[in-house]
Amino acid sequence: MALPTLRIIGFVIGIFLITLAVSMSVPMLTLVIYDRMSDLPSFLWASLITFVAGLALVIPGRPEQVHLRPRDMYLLTVSSWVVVCIFAALPFLLTQHISYTDSFFESMSGITATGSTVLSGLDHMTPGILMWRSMLHWLGGIGFIGMAVAILPLLRIGGMRLFQTESSDRSEKVMPRSHMVARLIVATYVSITILGSLAFWWAGMSVFDAINHAMSAISTGGFSTSDQSLAKWTQPAVHWVAIAVMIMGSLPFTLYVATLRGHRRALIKDQQVQGLLGLLVVTWLVLGTWMWWTTDMVWWDAFRHVALNVTSVVTTTGFALGDYSLWGNFSLMLFFYLGFIGGCSGSTAGGIKIFRFQVAYILLKANLNQLIHPRAVIKQKYNGHRLDEDIVRSILTFSFFFAITISVIALALSLLGLDWMTALTGAASTVSGVGPGLGEIIGPAGNFSTLPDAAKWILSLGMLLGRLEIITVFVLCIPAFWRH
Repeated sequence: MALPTLRIIGFVIGIFLITLAVSMSVPMLTLVIYDRMSDLPSFLWASLITFVAGLALVIPGRPEQVHLRPRDMYLLTVSSWVVVCIFAALPFLLTQHISYTDSFFESMSGITATGSTVLSGLDHMTPGILMWRSMLHWLGGIGFIGMAVAILPLLRIGGMRLFQTESSDRSEKVMPRSHMVARLIVATYVSITILGSLAFWWAGMSVFDAINHAMSAISTGGFSTSDQSLAKWTQPAVHWVAIAVMIMGSLPFTLYVATLRGHRRALIKDQQVQGLLGLLVVTWLVLGTWMWWTTDMVWWDAFRHVALNVTSVVTTTGFALGDYSLWGNFSLMLFFYLGFIGGCSGSTAGGIKIFRFQVAYILLKANLNQLIHPRAVIKQKYNGHRLDEDIVRSILTFSFFFAITISVIALALSLLGLDWMTALTGAASTVSGVGPGLGEIIGPAGNFSTLPDAAKWILSLGMLLGRLEIITVFVLCIPAFWRH
């Protein structure tokens, strides 16, 4: 790869690191406000180291008349995610006095909005580190949306080509310029965060907890300020606010842009939005009724517990209201399946994404009809788009490698001595971005701290692969990628 190209990639990563260093001023300010100064020197050092590293990459300057090709964008995307996680781990390393392995795992989980954690005793931690965890979610969430809109369509795996236009004239009207779209997406993201913070505060949280949970919910991350997660707050209003913000984070942000620009029915008419909301409501009703029938809870309380936990898993957030792994074998298996689904394409949610399941159903239905009527010409359309061969091939490729990735990681974890449930659900939850797995060790009531260091590095790779839609990383492994 040419030196000017590497210079411009380094320049952009340097900008990211400087931004990360400046972002550390927020937890530092939080420490000052709450008069918890013990962690302040550690954050200052972390910020200084990150800033100097970013400055070293920026000083050589951006090469003139050098444009990044699509394959350069893949390298930039993957390398920036990894480098940012390396430096985002410094506050954990310096304040919590944990190993760098644990620090990197926590920062990767934060940036990728996965929500898996190695930390415990959150209720007694300084507000600075709690704010930093939530900020990593928030920064990673908006970063992924930008990648989903700008980078993944080039690889034809993100699905955004299916949602950029609904009719022949919508594209130019809704998204005339990419920088305008980016500004509107950021404005929407910030606005929902502010509204979510106010709603959590109104529902009964403190201002600090409200801001943290709003950042965590909109990014569908799942970090909380308490080991009990949302079970610490008994007010039903807190739980319903969390459900609403998680759902908003799992909807396509390009459709928020369309709505802001006058297409009032953009969200309502979108097939993946309809599919996601329909799936949530049906699952709430079925599992809620089952829980009411098999426990002593009144129906409305059972419905609320189910609604929050199901929404958290489907949107790959990772909040928990009690330990749902203790609800019985039926719910255990259902939650395992729901963790693969994810939210909508172009949202902060992880997973396979709901549109891929919908497209798979359309293909299955068309193939069955073709068997009945071999000579019929069956049109396959989704969201107003014809499902051409490129889209079908990209969906099949992604889904295959998604399953293979989970299988390989689970096998590697089992080689390290982990039991089958921890290995399988750990691999699935990190690649899907759900956060907690199932079982006594990494379930909703546990964390990943007791796993071997090798397992944490493997799971960190799983988080990166899942967040960047797998193929984005795999394309770097092809020898042809590195040839001129």
